[in-house]
Amino acid sequence: MLDGFVEYGYIGLFLASFLAATILPFGSEFVFAGLLAMGMNAWGCVIVASVGNWLGGMTNYYLGRLGKIEWIEKYLKVDRGKIEKMQQWLEGKGAIMAFFSFMPVVGDIIALALGYMRANVYIVNVAMFSGKLLRYILIMYGVSWII
Repeated sequence: MLDGFVEYGYIGLFLASFLAATILPFGSEFVFAGLLAMGMNAWGCVIVASVGNWLGGMTNYYLGRLGKIEWIEKYLKVDRGKIEKMQQWLEGKGAIMAFFSFMPVVGDIIALALGYMRANVYIVNVAMFSGKLLRYILIMYGVSWII
């Protein structure tokens, strides 16, 4: 399946990165690494992947901001307890915690919980994009070191 994304270059990378940042169990790292191995522009890949991943994360934020936990449980299959637990953990830490939304498993729930908590959207945007950009920069250097 990931081969299909690699075939479409930057568009495939954008879609893979976007989907990876939503609740779907999907990873964009292999598409990213595959494109780098094929000789695509490394910084172009970093920007495309970061923007796609950030927009996917912000989708989670806005789904949480809808405030419909029933919908999140029913359609996204995220347990109410996970969101409430994340919300308790985020209390007092603020919107800057969106930086860590790049993390596997908990990153999606961080974005949902911040949206549900109505965290400052501007801080969430900047923090989330920064975290995702740093992640892909580190992956880029890791892949270039291996190749």
